[in-house]
Amino acid sequence: MLALALRLHGIHDPILDHPAWRQGDTASIARNFARLQYNIVAPQTNYDGPPPNYVELELQIVPFLAATLYKTLGVHEIFGRLITLAFSLGTVAVLGLFGRWLFGTWIAGLGAAFVYAVMPGSIYYGRTFTPDATMVFFLTAALYASARFLTEDETMAPRALARVTALLTFAYLAKPVAVVGVVPLLALMWERVRAGRSLRVSALAVLLVIPLLILWLYDGRVAQHAEWHWASGITQRHVVPALEDALTSGSGFALKWQQFATVLAMFRETIVGTIWLLLAIGGAAACLRAVPVRTPTLIAAWLLGGLAYTYAVVTVERVDYYMLLLLPPLALLGGAAIAYAADALSAARMSPAARWAAGAGAVAVLVLGVAQSRAAIAPYYRYNKSVYRQAIALDRILDKNALVVVAHYGPDVLYYINRYGWEEDPSLWTPFDQESAIKKGARYFISIEDRRFRRNDDLCAWMQRFPLIDSRGSWPVYHTDPALVKPGAEAFWREYRTAALAGRGRAFLEAHGLCLTEAEAATSPPRPQPIPTP
Repeated sequence: MLALALRLHGIHDPILDHPAWRQGDTASIARNFARLQYNIVAPQTNYDGPPPNYVELELQIVPFLAATLYKTLGVHEIFGRLITLAFSLGTVAVLGLFGRWLFGTWIAGLGAAFVYAVMPGSIYYGRTFTPDATMVFFLTAALYASARFLTEDETMAPRALARVTALLTFAYLAKPVAVVGVVPLLALMWERVRAGRSLRVSALAVLLVIPLLILWLYDGRVAQHAEWHWASGITQRHVVPALEDALTSGSGFALKWQQFATVLAMFRETIVGTIWLLLAIGGAAACLRAVPVRTPTLIAAWLLGGLAYTYAVVTVERVDYYMLLLLPPLALLGGAAIAYAADALSAARMSPAARWAAGAGAVAVLVLGVAQSRAAIAPYYRYNKSVYRQAIALDRILDKNALVVVAHYGPDVLYYINRYGWEEDPSLWTPFDQESAIKKGARYFISIEDRRFRRNDDLCAWMQRFPLIDSRGSWPVYHTDPALVKPGAEAFWREYRTAALAGRGRAFLEAHGLCLTEAEAATSPPRPQPIPTP
């Protein structure tokens, strides 16, 4: 109930809060499942022109479940958030069972569930329209089931094997980062071999191979028709080169460790929280000294795999929620610390008043930890209400079937404008790009980041050929229908290009009172537009 209450904060907010890009992507995929193609292996986004716009991503569990609800109840983004919230609460419950079994006491289980429920990253990303909380749920459940299967099942029965394999498969498909679960899985197998217990090599092979094989088949299927290759593209263009540089260059090695320290500091601040990290460290010390653990290497291997992934990937893609998979083992250690403290308090020789004072102090520390978690993620809930209002207003007045170009690199605002088209950086978009988009059907250019658009001299000059519509907002909207091109547009463009080639492009525009920022326009006398509007 505490976990639920913490995750309900901001549940009705638009998905323009953090991380707006990822939530906009996920929400558009869900809506396209419901509207275009109800096929979980064919996820589509709204950008890169008219549909279909297939994208290479993990198995879209949350968007597909949301789309299923959309089909009967209508499109409401809160469904995606509630589905994520349900998976996050499921992780709380699984960790309660996991901790009770791992440490042999219900106090450790309750402590692990509590710690995960109140960690800052768990709270915030446990209610966002993203896949990460779902992946953490399946990974935690899979490793719990694997631990019990490999330590308690002497016969390695086929039915139990099938359940564990299914959970591992869903974990890997939910987000491939869960493949780090192979490290603790191997540790569990090694413990079984070292203990001299009965083995079925075929069962171990199934656990290791089948989930990875299914992930490989899924990825190959999605990659066949995907236009955007996010996972493989990021890996090949960013992750692998950075790792190679760190392993072959002294300066690259030093830089990589500096980046590693930076992301770990980010992890401490917004994902795990300082108090809960210290509690987990205390739990690790308690496990070494006094707390019995059923599988001594499980948590260590889990953390080792997660840290290796953080070193290789998160140092390149510095996104804090990529490190959510490290929270369950730390929560388990936190549960061990709470169990150890409870046992120490009950065994200590002290007066009832002192015992109550010590208990009150412990509770105060936990309450302080919850307050610290809330403070760490408070900025993440903020979003620009004006942006939301203007996007909704454009959805109401623009042609429903029109393709648009938005001068904002991110699918979040495009999602609320509710059109297909292109989302582009206004500093990098060129007249040739815009002309190509118009030939493909783009009929509006929405200058969301208008200041940056106006500093792109070529694009701003070229766009003067089109009339502005009354968008009733602060975003200029150009009507890019070729039939509406102003007379004299080509002549003006040639004059500008001549000036630009001579290094006087900006001066030419300023002389005509065009493409000025608000500050420049305020200090510049009004000048007639060189291209009359018909």
